[in-house]
Amino acid sequence: MVAGYNKSGDVTSARKLFDKMPEKNLVTWSVMISGYAKNNFFDKALELYFLLQSKGVQANETVMVSVIASCAHLGALELGERAHDYILRNKMTVNLILGTALVDMYARCGSIDKAIWVFDQLPRTDALSWTTLIAGFAMHGYAEKALEYFSRMEKAGLAPREITFTAVLSACSHGGLVERGLELFESMKRDYRIEPRLEHYGCMPNAPIWGALVGACRIHKNSEIAERAGKTLIELKPEHSGYYVLLSNIYARSNKWENVENIRQMMKERGVVKPPGYTLFEMDGKVHKFTIGDKTHPEIQQIERMWEEILRKIRLAGYTGNNDDALFDVDEEEKESNIHRHSEKLAIAYAILRSKGQDPIRIVKNLRVCEDCHTATKLISKVYGRELIVRDRNRFHHFKGGACSCMDYWHSEKLAIAYAILRSKGQDPIRIVKNLRVCEDCHTATKLISKVYGRELIVRDRNRFHHFKGGACSCMDYW
Repeated sequence: MVAGYNKSGDVTSARKLFDKMPEKNLVTWSVMISGYAKNNFFDKALELYFLLQSKGVQANETVMVSVIASCAHLGALELGERAHDYILRNKMTVNLILGTALVDMYARCGSIDKAIWVFDQLPRTDALSWTTLIAGFAMHGYAEKALEYFSRMEKAGLAPREITFTAVLSACSHGGLVERGLELFESMKRDYRIEPRLEHYGCMPNAPIWGALVGACRIHKNSEIAERAGKTLIELKPEHSGYYVLLSNIYARSNKWENVENIRQMMKERGVVKPPGYTLFEMDGKVHKFTIGDKTHPEIQQIERMWEEILRKIRLAGYTGNNDDALFDVDEEEKESNIHRHSEKLAIAYAILRSKGQDPIRIVKNLRVCEDCHTATKLISKVYGRELIVRDRNRFHHFKGGACSCMDYWHSEKLAIAYAILRSKGQDPIRIVKNLRVCEDCHTATKLISKVYGRELIVRDRNRFHHFKGGACSCMDYW
């Protein structure tokens, strides 16, 4: 019955029944821990695992898969390492399922080198274990490594799955490896008979491309185009709460508060709920959870004083604060107060307050990091000489020496195109010059823009001219 409750998602009833059982064997413990993990109660899964240990019961491989998966989702590297050590000390068999879970945990917790080490130690591998590591490389933006292991996977005689191609094509996109990405796309259909999904097609307007356009418009204050793109995002994915929030933010930046309220009402009518934002930081085997304006942490006064000290130092380094993400109908002073209470800032302040040495600081954010927090974290990495590894909803951000591995999201050609559409009149061709080579994502986005807006765009990059018209480019997508 415990398993039945867990399967239906009623973990509360499952736990009540579990607690009433006079005798519990390892199978019972395993079912309850697994139930928590599968229903996204990762902290509860770990709590029960610790309780199991306190009772003197030795966990088995099945239990440890759930424990490792919970550590992965929480970004709890230290707890994950302890669990891995427990597996080794108790001479458990690291089979494919457990081994793949360990690879995923280390990759998700920001320790890609350990993910590689675990993978290389596996006595045998399958398509899922290879895909897990390749996805880890893509998540961190290591395109060349993703391609290297994809090639090794093929040479090992393992057929890539659809999800494998999703991971490796994502890596190519991040790295601007256009030719290789196109080769893989063709191989997907030709060699493996896998029909590409919507997001594999650069010729179709999908959510990530529209999201990129919205981001460029947001930075360049182009609310008109951003509004059109935001509406398209909601049409593409009406169940995605983040896109409603994105459009709401666009309206808020233009002080269109009635439209903001309409979006909220639309979400309510459609049953779309925005998940509350939080940030996790692990230290000494404990995962600390912070929310915006958090006052519940037992050390909140010290944390706030630490943040004030950090704020003073990064202001000297040029930080001014960006209130664009504090989108409430309030005055500027209150907006500034709001952005300084964001959960990632509190987590970073606590990490600097309590961590020792110069080890990287790792935090996990369940939503996308806002622009102001991103800017502040870059400066914190510079002022304090610390590497900060932030996993948000989209990817890993490695902050070091005042810079971030994501290259600050938006490429210059998107900004130039957004400005050109905003200010140019009529249907004359838009001409821009790029001093470097145009990346694949910008190339794909520009093709779509030429189709959606019915404008010819002529882009001169380092290598050649690209004439975009009607959703196609003169380079035939090979350059």
